[in-house]
Parts: sequence; structure tokens; C-alpha cells
Amino acid sequence: MAFTAKDVMKLREITSCGMMDCKKALTETDGDMDKAIEFLREKGLATAAKKAGRIASEGIVMNYMNDAKTVAVLVEVNSETDFVAKNDEFLGFVNMVAKAVADNNPQDVEALKAVVVDGQTIGDILTALIAKIGENMNIRRFARVEGNVCTYLHAAGRIGVLVEAEGALDTEEKYEAARDAAMQIAAINPLYLSKDTVPAEDVEHEKNIILAQMKEDPKNANKPENILEKMVTGKINKFFEQNCLLQQEFVKNGDFKVEAYLASKGVKLTNYVRFEKGEGLAKKEDDFAAEVANMVK
Repeated sequence: MAFTAKDVMKLREITSCGMMDCKKALTETDGDMDKAIEFLREKGLATAAKKAGRIASEGIVMNYMNDAKTVAVLVEVNSETDFVAKNDEFLGFVNMVAKAVADNNPQDVEALKAVVVDGQTIGDILTALIAKIGENMNIRRFARVEGNVCTYLHAAGRIGVLVEAEGALDTEEKYEAARDAAMQIAAINPLYLSKDTVPAEDVEHEKNIILAQMKEDPKNANKPENILEKMVTGKINKFFEQNCLLQQEFVKNGDFKVEAYLASKGVKLTNYVRFEKGEGLAKKEDDFAAEVANMVK
């Protein structure tokens, strides 16, 4: 029985499976729609697709670094519940994904899913895992940095950080200093690396806020312009100290700014990446009354 592109689209609408999976199902079943649906169900694909609409905001951030410490990776893989995030198979999958990013340098998540590991694409392995465990899961994002790198995981994968340095982190002292900076990034979550990396429009925006606040204070009404400018400069510097990593007070030793501490160890940071599990994602909210009502319908 022949089938058309419209049949593929219809099967996709019914099952929510991918276009290629639907085309394969119709090919394998000679275009029989009912058999194609059963084919997808038997393969676990339709089950996985139906779960894809559920909110997956739990999961884990995982790090990986090659033996030479020249490639570092952060990857976030989400699940519906924290319980699944502790599952050994799930953790094994996430570790595999992180290594695949390091080894293959994919450009985006879709390219990552196409990477073949042990004869299967990562996308197919994920689909099978969803069907087996019974929860929606997805590879949300990853970052890969080549160079002089260091990684840090906080709270069992709730937050992951990787940092890059200008020179080699070739001594234990240098590496530990870079790791200290990564720990501060995890804890404080600075908005910028340094005051030099703050976009001009962000600085201007902050100045406008400061000026507006100053105008609201009657004590500033008769102050000379040069005094007001000094006040604005002081407040901008305070903004830098609060939001720029290198200008922040070093958490482990308040006598140092982070930049000065790193310099004392011979380290100069040039880049960092910070992932926090589920940031920006909607969280699932359980409505017990609605759940009971649905059960008795």
C-alpha cells in the first residue's frame, strides 16, 4: 500500500513522533495507518513522544574534562522528577552525552542527538530511555571550551561551572586557584567576568537608574554637578564590585578581590560558563484536587 506526505503528517499528528520515525513506520507497514501506530508503540517511540509534553525541569548538570585538561564540557539534561535524576541509567546517559560533546564538538543539541555511540544515535538512546523509565527527559543545553580549563560541580549537579584561563593551569596551585574562582561563580552568580566586559548599554542603564534615585533624594537638590558625578562614579564602581567576578571580594579571603587573588597565583581568567539546573524553566505544580477529579471522570 502506497502512502503520501500527508499520511506521514497525519501519523505525526496522531502519535507526536518525529517525521522520519513516522515515515519509517509507514514504510515498514506498507502504508497501513493502524499498523504504523502499533509499530511506533512497539518500538517505544509513540510512548516517548506522548511524554514529551510534560514539563522536565529537574535533572542534572554534569561536567566532563579530558585527561589532558584541554577540553571541558558542561551539559544539562532534564527529567520530570528529582528521583529519576538519581537513577543510575539516567546518570550513565548524561555522562555519555558529556563525553560525546567533548569528543565530537557538535554545534547544537540536534547535531548532538545525531552523534552515534555504540551503533546508536544519542537521540535514539534518549528515546529508548524515556520509554523505559517512563518520564520525559531532554538534553537542554551544553557548553564546550578548549584551552586551559577547569570545572566545578556544586550540590550534586545543581550548578556546574567551567572556567578558562589565559595561561596553562600547569601546577596544583594554579589549578586550585581557578577552581576557587569557579566555586565563587557557583555561589555568587556574577553577571559579568569583569568591569571591562560589561556592555556600554548596561553601564548607561545603571547610571540612569542611579541618577533617577538621586533626584528622588531632597538632600541632593543643591549639590554641585562635580559632586553628583563623583557620587555616580562611586555607585557604578559598587555595581561592578557586586556583579563582576574579578572585581568581587574573594569569598575565601576578604583581604583580596578575586582578580588580585588569582594574580597572586599566576592565573588570569578569560571566560566562564555557569549552568544552574532548571533555570528559566517552568516548574511543575501538582494540583491534588484536579488530579483526583480527573481520576473519577
